[in-house]
Amino acid sequence: MKEQIAKKLDLNDYLKSFSSFFARPKAVAMQGDIHLHYRFLKALFKVEIPEPPKIPNLENSLMRLSKQGILGLDEIFNFIKIIEYFNRLKAMDLSEPVGSWIGDIEVPKDVIEIGSFFTQEGELNPQKEPELADISQALRRNKEAIRETLYNLTRSSSLRDYLVDQQIHLQNGEEALLVRGGFSSVLKATVIGRSSGGFFYVIPKKIDSFKERESELVSRKEAIYWHYAREFSSSLHNWERFLRFIDRQFDRFDHYQARVRFARFRDYEFILPSKDKEIILSEFTHPALENPKPISIDIKRPIVLITGVNAGGKTMLLKSILSSVYLSRYLLPFGCNSSKTKIGHYKNIEAIIDDPQSVKNDISTFAGRMLEFSKLFKESRALVGVDEIELGTDADEAASLFRVLLEELKDKDISFIVTTHHKRLASLLAGEESVELIAALYNEERRQPTYTYLEGTIGKSYAFETAERYGIPRYIVAKARRVFGEDKERLNELIENSTRLEVKMRSKISELESQTEALKRKENYLKEQEDRMLKEQQKVIATLENRYNAATKRALSALKKVENAEARQLLNEAHRHKSRAKIKESKRELPNFKVGDIVKYRSHRAEIISLKSKEAMILVDGVKMRVPLKELHIVTEQKSLNVSKNLKGSNIRVERGTSASLHIKLLGMRADEAEDELDAFLSNALLHGISEVEIIHGTGAGVLAKVVSEYLKRHPKVKEFYRMPGNMGATIAKL
Repeated sequence: MKEQIAKKLDLNDYLKSFSSFFARPKAVAMQGDIHLHYRFLKALFKVEIPEPPKIPNLENSLMRLSKQGILGLDEIFNFIKIIEYFNRLKAMDLSEPVGSWIGDIEVPKDVIEIGSFFTQEGELNPQKEPELADISQALRRNKEAIRETLYNLTRSSSLRDYLVDQQIHLQNGEEALLVRGGFSSVLKATVIGRSSGGFFYVIPKKIDSFKERESELVSRKEAIYWHYAREFSSSLHNWERFLRFIDRQFDRFDHYQARVRFARFRDYEFILPSKDKEIILSEFTHPALENPKPISIDIKRPIVLITGVNAGGKTMLLKSILSSVYLSRYLLPFGCNSSKTKIGHYKNIEAIIDDPQSVKNDISTFAGRMLEFSKLFKESRALVGVDEIELGTDADEAASLFRVLLEELKDKDISFIVTTHHKRLASLLAGEESVELIAALYNEERRQPTYTYLEGTIGKSYAFETAERYGIPRYIVAKARRVFGEDKERLNELIENSTRLEVKMRSKISELESQTEALKRKENYLKEQEDRMLKEQQKVIATLENRYNAATKRALSALKKVENAEARQLLNEAHRHKSRAKIKESKRELPNFKVGDIVKYRSHRAEIISLKSKEAMILVDGVKMRVPLKELHIVTEQKSLNVSKNLKGSNIRVERGTSASLHIKLLGMRADEAEDELDAFLSNALLHGISEVEIIHGTGAGVLAKVVSEYLKRHPKVKEFYRMPGNMGATIAKL
């Protein structure tokens, strides 16, 4: 079924290209938690992954191991290659959660020991088995002796007339000479083949002894190989469960590495499906298209009706939407703007695209369509694409039928992407709240489709223009227009004008939104500048007042020592000037704050939960704080902070203080008084960033100590607390 839908959506070449990145063939779907897979993919995308070795399917080898069968050394080496690849990954600095996953794989010592017997090429290591080294040297000397004997024969004067050439030929894996007929009179040899020219490939009897020696050495080598294969297989039988585990982990990592390497190769992105069914595509490009025009579209309704120009990309838009859902469902990367793209999750994807007519099964086009629609009544939470929905029957009758079918299936939680040329169905569905209209646009000046789309309107099919563009004579098109009728042509013109006005209106709206956004940014900038200048002004005033106060203090001190009437008069005059010239603090006009407003307090976003005349109680990161209204700024975008207001078992109030102490004494207080004082103390400590405080409650009967402990348990900002050792009557709390 997956292969059929991929073919209908033109994704076969994409999947073939992607599958070439696998270390061994497998289905593209991954089993397990898709959210966990997505986390692994994002982590692996940050590092350069070494290309994994090509490994065949090892199920047969594992089955034979479970039955205590003997594997060949090449089969055993496949497991060793997997283990060595994971060891390479362990040596890398991998981000979490990949680092923990790979790091937790422990290879048994027995398996590590077996791996040490192999070279990188998969041969047995001669250093582990000296006899193999002796056999290899003997085989090499024997082969040199064979070549030397054959070379001497090619230079023999008695054989010269029978030699076709003086080369040594390789025939069926054997080194041989090429001779003419009649060679037996001068050379004893065995014929092993004939050339296309009728000559003979022969092995001289002189090298028979060398061949026997070679056969003996090869037999000894194979006996050693068989011995090690038996020993290794016996040991691996005990670790068959581990080998199954490491084989599965390799398959899983193979899925990840193939996706990451393919995404880098194509410059593609991963999109994790969301829980809802909304589809927002931003700059999406279908993998089957060369130099595609990116698609950006927003779908929130269960039925999407695509109308408009012939050969204008309606079918490709349908396939693109379904393809994006298909690819994201299996975490396959594709071209898009990932920061703005959102794709919902659907249980199934269906595409009713091809003409279902079949002579063999005696079924018509329309009957085939009905058969496909009847199957949908068994589906749920599916996304279905239907191309040319009225295909094969009367358009007016089909429009009424399909309107009812779409409405009924929509109630079964099935969403539709539908293309049509017929205005009857479009007019029936246009007013429905559950229907999203999309029109494929046409450039009238160039007389060709634009392959762009406009949401919220019905498109004209431009059948006459398309016919003329593809070579139908103009007089025939003109005659067809007359037959079509003036009233229907006028309807087409109205649709065309409506589409044109819609395009202009949306362009204007987009322009106004950009201007509004720019003005908001400018307004926020000016407010920040005003606040900054006000603070600077207050600093300057404070500095001048400090200097004035210091100067008058020195003057008064001098007058106390030596009274001077003129100096006293000048000092009084300075006081009068200060009183007249005193700069009043510039007052910012406060907004009309109300409970529930989202505001900015210093560098934090907060929510107002209560108001007084000049103060407000705000909620910042789960902590309540009482602050002056003049220190709050209204946030333009009033979006809920989603902060829980019900802090379990505790009503935390943070009041802004001028300083904070590291300890508090509660000695002699009642329980309620102690709680209030402790509440204010902890609030002030949190506000000033203090991480550890001391609470002195005394020893006595232990009532205050119990009150303090119960309160600290309820406080959401207390990480831990403990009593000071030695019965000191104090508790340490870490915030």
